[in-house]
Amino acid sequence: MSAPALAPIAPELLAPLDTMLHAASPEQLTWLAGYVSGFRAAGAPRAVAPPVAPPAAPPAAPPATRTPLTILYATESGNSETLANAARKAAQRLGFAPRLRDMADATVAELASAGQMLVIASTWGEGDPPQRAEAFYAALLAADATRLPGLRFAVLALGDRAYANFCETGRRIDARLVELGAQRVRPIEECDLDYAAPARAWTEAALATLAPASEAAAADAALSEAAVIRVDFARAPATEDGPSAAAVEITERVRLNSSRSTAENWHVEVSLEGTGLRYEPGDAIGIAARNDPAVVAGILDRTGLREDAALAAALIDRFDITTLTPPLIAAYAALSGEKRARDIAADPVFARERQLIDLLTAAPARLTSAQLTGLLRPLPPRLYSVASAPEAVGPSAHLLVAAVRWQAQGQARSGVVSGDLADRRAVGERLLVHVKPNPHFRLPEDHDRRIVMIGPGTGVAPFRGFLQRREAAGARGPSWLFFGARQFTHDFLYQLEWQDWLKSGVLSRMDVAFSRDQPEKIYVQDRLWEQRDALWRWLDDGAVVYVCGDAKAMARDVHAALLRVIADGAGTDADGAIAWLRTAQRDGRYKRDVY
Repeated sequence: MSAPALAPIAPELLAPLDTMLHAASPEQLTWLAGYVSGFRAAGAPRAVAPPVAPPAAPPAAPPATRTPLTILYATESGNSETLANAARKAAQRLGFAPRLRDMADATVAELASAGQMLVIASTWGEGDPPQRAEAFYAALLAADATRLPGLRFAVLALGDRAYANFCETGRRIDARLVELGAQRVRPIEECDLDYAAPARAWTEAALATLAPASEAAAADAALSEAAVIRVDFARAPATEDGPSAAAVEITERVRLNSSRSTAENWHVEVSLEGTGLRYEPGDAIGIAARNDPAVVAGILDRTGLREDAALAAALIDRFDITTLTPPLIAAYAALSGEKRARDIAADPVFARERQLIDLLTAAPARLTSAQLTGLLRPLPPRLYSVASAPEAVGPSAHLLVAAVRWQAQGQARSGVVSGDLADRRAVGERLLVHVKPNPHFRLPEDHDRRIVMIGPGTGVAPFRGFLQRREAAGARGPSWLFFGARQFTHDFLYQLEWQDWLKSGVLSRMDVAFSRDQPEKIYVQDRLWEQRDALWRWLDDGAVVYVCGDAKAMARDVHAALLRVIADGAGTDADGAIAWLRTAQRDGRYKRDVY
């Protein structure tokens, strides 16, 4: 209401008072009434009006309630975690109160009160969840899992179409949440290695769907739209630790196996001087891949594009020309219109053991450069565990690379990067690399902590860096290495270094398994069982166990052996051993870097 027209106060003094009263809350009006009464009771003069202070600013409105949002991620190499962090920042700009949760630390029961959730999950190997998410994943799929009727969610799944069970982890999580009564607000988004654009679009759409339907939220969304679009979902941006990628010089390249070995492992050193790239032992170096020019030439011949030099350069450096998947075959059949291509597309086994050039050989067709590149996905970098510590090697990084070679369809094949390094690269040439941090595979901060390192073949790489760091730090903690290879004489990688560390005490124990030095093959998991009593004492004493290497066979067999050791040492059954190892994993005492 306004003051009466005949009020005994000058209009210029009354206006700010009127403004203040209109803005005041009921509680503030009550307080003002009491204040005026007290002022009069104190005998304040009335003849002359007291000076009026400038009007106080209207009290701030109570902050708007921010909508809670859980962002749950399952990550193996860090991609899902990077996307989850980008989604968190976008959600904050849109007025959400996001809560980031690693599945390694989450429980299914807590989702019952989450309200709204984004799930970003990678698939590992042949349809498995990331190792740190295994316990959560098992609990979610369990028959007695907590019902989630009040949860609204959307799932982003990351995978690799080169594997049969593409995005399997995300698919099963999505389906299981619905089974438990949760409401799916958007269809699952399944992303291949080139996930940047679809991940960005999915995040924007999912956040828009989950945002409260109010004018304020709509305004916030409109103001924040540009910021959301600018989020780089492809990789973590450069940080205070240095740039994201740099060209580095190859300074050393040595084959470690003897000439009589059936294996081929290369020690490669690159200079990081002047690049700003920094790494920690346990991290990986990503190498920009480069396709074999001979394979590229074969593809150009079969598509009638041999004279296109620009296309040849693009196929060498930018596109994946080795991975052959059923969707690619189907797209090629539709594009070419060739009957043979349609027959191949109907064959469920053709893609196995074959590459793009095999498809083009079996069903050649003339294409334009745009048609050919439209079939292909970007060429992803290859990651290699760093085999050094900066304290020992200065501004350089050491890599241990196994040259991958096989025969298929009567042709000799090789790994994209490993073949390039082994066959076509020389000292003095440059590689484009970036550092891929692996914070979940680091040494304990306590240098006195016991560590057990299990790394057959090139899986031993990070442990060389671990011991270099421990040596430089003067660490006193006991360390135990399990190493395996084919033959002692030809394949004992870094043999003299391990022996020197054993003599100096940097390495306390070492057990080796050379599978082909005796009629019966022996592997690292066999050595674990042979040493089960001593190994259990280390585990029971809080040792941190590291496993690095092949995921398909070795990591599974080592995991099974550790469960046997725990069951035997702790006197428990299989379920008890599983629970023990899951607790160790959650507490950071069981770490795996497998590929």
